[in-house]
Amino acid sequence: MLQTKPPLTIRLCQPRGFCAGVDRAIQIVVLALKKYGAPVYVRHEIVHNRYVVEGLQSLGAVFIEELSEIPPEHRKSPVVFSAHGVPKSVPADAQARNLFYLDATCPLVSKVHKQAMRHQRLGRHVLMIGHAGHPEVIGTMGQLADGAVTLIETEADAAVFEPADPAALGFVTQTTLSVEDTAGIIRALTERFPELHAPAAESICYATTNRQEAVKETAAGADLYLIVGAPNSSNSRRLVEVAERAGATMSLLVQRAAEIPWNDIANISTLGLSAGASAPEIIF
Repeated sequence: MLQTKPPLTIRLCQPRGFCAGVDRAIQIVVLALKKYGAPVYVRHEIVHNRYVVEGLQSLGAVFIEELSEIPPEHRKSPVVFSAHGVPKSVPADAQARNLFYLDATCPLVSKVHKQAMRHQRLGRHVLMIGHAGHPEVIGTMGQLADGAVTLIETEADAAVFEPADPAALGFVTQTTLSVEDTAGIIRALTERFPELHAPAAESICYATTNRQEAVKETAAGADLYLIVGAPNSSNSRRLVEVAERAGATMSLLVQRAAEIPWNDIANISTLGLSAGASAPEIIF
């Protein structure tokens, strides 16, 4: 006897595909390869997506973590800085090594760098709301001298932070955070430090905000919510969390269709589907 499966409703979210900053960074690598030929070195993954990285590797891009990995015979080859941004020490190191570099930092990340520097210029200690170890956080904190920035990851961090001058504080945030979590941290900081200065413009980028809002609106009643993205992609991981909080029975992060646990989801009736800002639409 044939088993019948329930009808499947798929809630396909917009927006999806590359955000503008990701697309710009990838195009910088592609155009560098066309103009200068291989190899083109890229410091860190240009964006957090293995499909993209492997595609660029096939064209002749070489991914490294430190500039010291570029062999002497290739010192005239271009090196591209990733979309996440880099500390000021990295371009300085490139100049000291007489390297030709291209900066693919997302303009919205560069905006956060400027916001942090503005806070310092106005005499404020900077609070960086973000995740320790993320390249964007390392890059933003690296715009200022050691000790000028304090990382705040959670509301618990906000509760124990003790500034030298509570009246001289300003905050910025990583661009790919959970909107709700960030609001909670800012609220906790503001309650303790009423004179805390916000950045001149929102730090969390529109691509992050729009995707989270779309997932939040479509998660309730979904048996499974699939988020297409890499495990080291901050904005993709936040979408998994948003889906679960907004009512999806289960939410999973997958990079490719081969990672979908088909045997475990055979009887679902409603599927939500979205993607991080660095996941190419071709994967859909």
